[in-house]
Amino acid sequence: MREVIYLSEGKLNEFLPAPRRARPVVKLRAGMPFAGLDVETPAPNNLQDLLLHLKQVEKQTARHAPLHTDPDLEPGRWVKFEARMTWVTLRGRYRNLVLFVDSERSPDAATARRLLLHGSARHLLGRPPTPVEGPELTGLADGGHSAGTVFVTNAGHVVNALAHSQDAHTPETPADEENPPEPPAPLPRLGIRHLLAALDAESPEVSTSTVVSGLARVSAVLPETADDAGCLVASPLMVEYVKRQP
Repeated sequence: MREVIYLSEGKLNEFLPAPRRARPVVKLRAGMPFAGLDVETPAPNNLQDLLLHLKQVEKQTARHAPLHTDPDLEPGRWVKFEARMTWVTLRGRYRNLVLFVDSERSPDAATARRLLLHGSARHLLGRPPTPVEGPELTGLADGGHSAGTVFVTNAGHVVNALAHSQDAHTPETPADEENPPEPPAPLPRLGIRHLLAALDAESPEVSTSTVVSGLARVSAVLPETADDAGCLVASPLMVEYVKRQP
């Protein structure tokens, strides 16, 4: 049995073909001088359809998607990933953003590049994430934390950009000519480094990280340098626990 932690229906629907026309259900309507007919379209079995579509998308996408450790990746590319990760949400203004971050790299890791996934907390299906205060702020008279404040640090700009890239248009606020989607904001290198450092510093005394796998679409690539391990930033379609053989 699969244990799915996160599943984005919005991303899943991007892969769906035009919906098939459902066979109408004809009901007899009585209580009038002459009996009438009501024609209704049955509602789909959402859970069954969702799982079926997920299986189809995984089969098609995973066949061509490279691993997240591939050196030649670019934004928009779908990748497969498997890594030991922890997921957190920020308190306050950006509490609807969930961040999956890999554990600090070990010397025997397949690649030195970090993995940072960003998604909407409403797509979480597993255990609730650990809420954190967020990166410390600089440039404010009273100092403080990022949660519930205006971001002025590089890390804050990264979180702000990631938050606005998630489901900018929900079913209640569809994208149209009067409500166009917001353009993606740039992610500064220093901001990504500060955000990773802040998330690593928030690690609890008791580890909550575990090995997960899934599919994600690349948002940004922070290349490795002599002084920086680099980072792959991506938005997941699905995240699930990896089953280990006893």
